[in-house]
Amino acid sequence: MIPRPDDLIRVLPETIWCGFGVLLMLLQPFARNRQVFTFVAILGTGLGTASTIFAGNPGGPAFFGLIQMDGFSVFFHLLVGLVSFLVVLAADSYLEREHLQPAEFYALVLFATVGMGVLSSAQELLTAFIGLEMSSISSYVLAGYRRDSLKSSESAMKYFLLGSFATAFFLYGIALVYGVTGTTILPNMTAVDPSSTLLKLGLALILIGLGFKVALAPFQVWTPDVYEGAPTPVTAFFSAGPKAAAFALLLRIYATVPAATHFWFWAFWVLAVLTMFAGNLGALVQTNVKRMLAYSSIAHAGYILVAFAAVTYLAGNPDGGAAAAYAAVLFYLVSYALVKLGAFTIVSELGGAGEKHLSLDDYAGLGQRQPVAAAVLSLFLLSLLGLPVTAGFFGKFYIFKAAVNSHLIWLAVLMAINSVIGAYYYLRLIVVMYMREPSAESAPAVVGFALTVNLVLAITALGTVYFGLFPNRILNFVLQSNLLAR
Repeated sequence: MIPRPDDLIRVLPETIWCGFGVLLMLLQPFARNRQVFTFVAILGTGLGTASTIFAGNPGGPAFFGLIQMDGFSVFFHLLVGLVSFLVVLAADSYLEREHLQPAEFYALVLFATVGMGVLSSAQELLTAFIGLEMSSISSYVLAGYRRDSLKSSESAMKYFLLGSFATAFFLYGIALVYGVTGTTILPNMTAVDPSSTLLKLGLALILIGLGFKVALAPFQVWTPDVYEGAPTPVTAFFSAGPKAAAFALLLRIYATVPAATHFWFWAFWVLAVLTMFAGNLGALVQTNVKRMLAYSSIAHAGYILVAFAAVTYLAGNPDGGAAAAYAAVLFYLVSYALVKLGAFTIVSELGGAGEKHLSLDDYAGLGQRQPVAAAVLSLFLLSLLGLPVTAGFFGKFYIFKAAVNSHLIWLAVLMAINSVIGAYYYLRLIVVMYMREPSAESAPAVVGFALTVNLVLAITALGTVYFGLFPNRILNFVLQSNLLAR
């Protein structure tokens, strides 16, 4: 059957991303200039992201309801597209320094972005599974892209093996949900009896599968090793893109299927606490900056789950409290993506050839050697901490407010305690940069940042400050009545 024109328009971003990925692979045998591949990748990610506006206006279902291009989908398409665009910009100098082929790298990033786009707009579980696999398979290869590095190969193997187990859980969960409901289309599950044991088991397995992708405890064990071993631009990509797409699907299920909203409340409550403590306590003892930021990513996934737990109570309120809780999740994902992309980009550049300078000691005296890099990294760390005038402050504030409004006082208290714990290791790195002198024999050389890297840092830093001063620009968009209909 030939797709309708409306169907093709609503998957236009995925079509462009996929088309440019294939084009990069076809160009590789013929083009010798690295900048050609970088230009094509930047053009592909930029056009695909920009086409989201056209694809979502007016939006609607596509391919018989398998895909839904609405305000929610547009938001996440723009987010993952921006992440991919910035990663391509930041990776150019890294690939040249490490003597890695750019064509396959950029193609894999584009294919992973296609999967994330499908995942964020799917309203049918098997379609979501296809998007999850497209993103995951590309990510496994990206994790091991430094083929001459044992750590990179190890990270790819761990990611692949544990990811395969998570995929199996997700697929078994879909099978059980289909067996109970007779459908895999999410809007058709509204009339299902939420007390069914098989339905609860299926939803639990789906949560496990997606919990692996967003690094929820106790499914987070892969995160530090994979983040450390993967090329740092890939780590930046993992920390923002796939995590946001998986949260998008989790949020769509949670908002659409009443059985999930009721059944997952205590699961989210417990997982939020475990994830926050596992991430923050793990980060306290790290001396490798990439591993520290990896554990930080785990902790922030826990903060997001606090808002998920708050939705169950707020969904029954006529004042739109649930919409505010959902908006808190989306705002947090934007602020978190900007900060993590910026922080890992700086770590990538300061790591040097072979990523040899990743310990805390390597950052001693950075405030004197490279004051601009130290100041921008400090801004990102303070945003992760939740300091006012940064986007991270309002991200945590809105989630904390949602927890208090839903009377989850203990969860709000535990979130506050974890924020205090997190302050220690964020401030520790800032203290090292400004108040510790490097040893004469081990002081890293001053690193010059490429133009594309400076552009990425400018975008992420300005975005962090802008959304810290004017958070309503995002909130007004995500609070639209049609963003995620309930």
